[in-house]
Amino acid sequence: MKAKSSRIIIFGAGGRVGRAAVAEARRRGHEVTTTGRADGNVTDPAAVARLAAGHEAAIVAVYDAGTRPGEFFPAVARALAEGLPAAGVKRLVSVGLASVLPTASGDLLMDTPGYPQEWREFYVGHGAGTEALRTAAPQALDWVVLSPAGDFDHEGESSGRYALTLAATDSRITPADFARALLDEVEVPTLHQTHAGVSAV
Repeated sequence: MKAKSSRIIIFGAGGRVGRAAVAEARRRGHEVTTTGRADGNVTDPAAVARLAAGHEAAIVAVYDAGTRPGEFFPAVARALAEGLPAAGVKRLVSVGLASVLPTASGDLLMDTPGYPQEWREFYVGHGAGTEALRTAAPQALDWVVLSPAGDFDHEGESSGRYALTLAATDSRITPADFARALLDEVEVPTLHQTHAGVSAV
């Protein structure tokens, strides 16, 4: 059964994941609004509310290399938590990071032996963003954070399938297949107030 068309706003539509989400949403017949930095400050609740007005759902895949991750991602989360409900948006699907997901051992991926540590500030900042969303989001905003369970495969072929899994260093998924997971969670939400990993099948 085909899902009904929705109005979806995609923050960070110019990046690889954002572009894949735009393409998948349009392929499914949704009405898509794309936004980037020039359209408004995603850390400002008023700007988020202005941009999101009239939409049913939001997909967020943003990054700012010029701001410390521990400041940027929590600020984005708080702005979304306030601005999206103010605009009447009920569903948020945000792109997270595998590094802060648990592995089969129970350890976070970033804490497993041999995992690269030069980007640890970025990992921790992303995790702080998810925790800020968990703390700040009202019940009126049904949110989920999805991330690759390991990393993106930017060169591989799309399989058209995916699975929700624990984090693993060898897990890969193409942006196109990851976008399918994002849109599935927009159309028929199955995950709520959580962070989940997605892997190719």
